[in-house]
Amino acid sequence: MDNMTVKTDVLIIGGGPSGLSFAIRLADLLKEKGMERRILLIDKGSSIGSHIISGALVRPGIFSELLPDTPLEEIPFDSKVSSNKMYMLSEKGKLRIPITPPYMGNKGHYTASLGELCRFLASKAEEKGVEIYPGFAMSDILYDEKGKVIGAKTIDTGVDQQGNRMENFQEGTPVEAKLTIFAEGSRGSLAKKLIRKFNLDQGRNPQIYSLGCKEVWSVPEGNIAPGEVYNTMGFPASDFGAFGGGFIYGLKENKVALGLVIGLDYADPTFDTHNAFQIWKKHPFVSQFLKGGKILEYGAKTLPEGGYYAVPKLFTDNALIVGDSAGLLAMPALKGIHLAVHSGMIAAQAALEALEKNDFSEKTLQTYEQLMKESTVYSELHRNRNFRQGFVKGMIPGMFHFGTQLISGGAGFCGRLKNHSDSEATKRLAEAKKPLFKEKYKGLEFDKELTFDKVTDVYYTGVAHDDHQVPHLRVNDPETFNAVNIKEYGAPCQYYCSAEVYEVHTDREGKQELRIHFENCLHCKTCDIKEPAGGITWNVPYGGNGPDYKYM
Repeated sequence: MDNMTVKTDVLIIGGGPSGLSFAIRLADLLKEKGMERRILLIDKGSSIGSHIISGALVRPGIFSELLPDTPLEEIPFDSKVSSNKMYMLSEKGKLRIPITPPYMGNKGHYTASLGELCRFLASKAEEKGVEIYPGFAMSDILYDEKGKVIGAKTIDTGVDQQGNRMENFQEGTPVEAKLTIFAEGSRGSLAKKLIRKFNLDQGRNPQIYSLGCKEVWSVPEGNIAPGEVYNTMGFPASDFGAFGGGFIYGLKENKVALGLVIGLDYADPTFDTHNAFQIWKKHPFVSQFLKGGKILEYGAKTLPEGGYYAVPKLFTDNALIVGDSAGLLAMPALKGIHLAVHSGMIAAQAALEALEKNDFSEKTLQTYEQLMKESTVYSELHRNRNFRQGFVKGMIPGMFHFGTQLISGGAGFCGRLKNHSDSEATKRLAEAKKPLFKEKYKGLEFDKELTFDKVTDVYYTGVAHDDHQVPHLRVNDPETFNAVNIKEYGAPCQYYCSAEVYEVHTDREGKQELRIHFENCLHCKTCDIKEPAGGITWNVPYGGNGPDYKYM
C-alpha cells in the first residue's frame, strides 16, 4: 500500500475471529447473490495471528456454521476436552469443587490456539477472494464533510520520537470504504474513538475488563494429558479482594497452556497480575503440571467482562462493531470466541442488505443489532446480564448475587446492577487496604525455571518495535500525572503492566518521573483502561510492531 487513496466496498479493521468470520460469511453471501464487491481486511500484526492470544477453549459448532463445507477434522483445534475439574485454592491447600458451576461446563469443547485458528480462517477468506493485508496499523478514522465514517488511515511512518519527519517519512494511506467494520479486539483504539464520537455507549454501564497473563510450556510426558482442563478460584486473587482465577489446559505434543485472569476493578494500586501469576504457579497444585518442563511462550491480553449492560450501540452510519470491540464476552464462562464468530456472521447479513440497497445509513445497518437481539449471542449475554457487576463488592456478595440470578433468569433481586469503570475502582495508597500487594510480596524472587520476572517473560513474546517513532503510549497530562498518579497512587502502571513498560525513576534529589519502555509493549491496553483519571492513552504503533505470538 502507498499513500494514494485506496477505495474498497468494505474495510475490515482487525484480523481476529470476528473480522475474519465477517469476511468469510460476506464473501459467501455475495457469491450466492452473484454479486462482486471488494472486501479488504487490514491487521496491525506482522502476520495474521501474531497479535492473537486466548485461553482457549472453543465451541466447535460455530465453526461448522461458518464453514459448512469444511470437515471438522480440518479445523486446527488442539484437543477435545476429556475432563474438566475446578478447585478452590488457599495459599497452601486446595479443595475440589464437586460440581461444575452453571454455564462453565466444557463438554464437547476443544482446546486450541486462537492464533492458529485465525491463520486457518485467513486462508479460507483469501480462497473466497478477500484481500488481507497484515502489517498495517490503522491510526485514524476518516469522516466526510457531514461527519460520517468513510474509512480509516494507516499511521504515518518515518518520524522520530519527537514526531519530526525523517528522510524516509511516508504519509499514511487513506482507505475509503462504503462500510467499515471495527474488529480490533478488546479496547480497540479506533472503536473507542468511534464509540465516544457518536455516544454509542449512552445509557450503558461502563465497560470493565480483566487482564490475563498466559504461558505455554513443554512438559515431560505424563504431567498432563491432552484435553485435561483445570480451573482454579481463590488464591492469590481472593487475598486482595480481586475477581479472577486460573486455568490449566492440556495440549498435544506434551504441551500445557496456563494462565491467570484478574478483573481490573481491584482497589489495590500495587496489585500486579503478572507477579500474581508467578506466585500462583508456585502453588503445589499448579507446579506439578510444570515439573521438569520449560517455557515456550508468554503473553497478555485484556478481556471485556461488562456483559449485556455494557454492550454499546453496534452501528452508526457506514460502520459496524463486532467481537471483543463490542464487548461480546460470555460470563461466567469467560468465553468470547464463539460470540465473536457469530457476531461477524450476523454483521455480514446486515452488510449484504446494505450492499444490495447501496444504502449504508443507520436505518439500514440497524438490521445488525436487530438480528443480534434475535440471536443466541444476546440470549447468552442476557441470562447473565448482572453477573460481573455482582462481584464488584467481593466474592461473597458476588456468589449471593449469582445465586439469585440463577433463580430469576438473570435479573437477581436488585434489578439492573451498575458498576464503575476500572480506573475509578483504583484507590490511592493512603486509602487502600493493607497490606498492599507490594508489601505482602516484598522481595519476591524469580528462579527463572518455574517463575520469571517480567523482562524474562517478555523475551518469550517475540515482541519488537521500531525505535524511530513517536511512542504509542502517551501520558495525557504529565504535570498532573506526577502530582497525582505517581505521588498519591504510587504509579499503578509500574505494577499492572505485564511487560515492564513503565518505570518510575527517582533522581538524586528525590524527584520522580515516569519512563516508558514502549518497546516491551504487548498491546494488551491495560494502561488505557486502568490508569486513574485516564492518565495514559494507548495508540497504535507502526504496523508489524508488537508481539509475535505463535501458538497463543
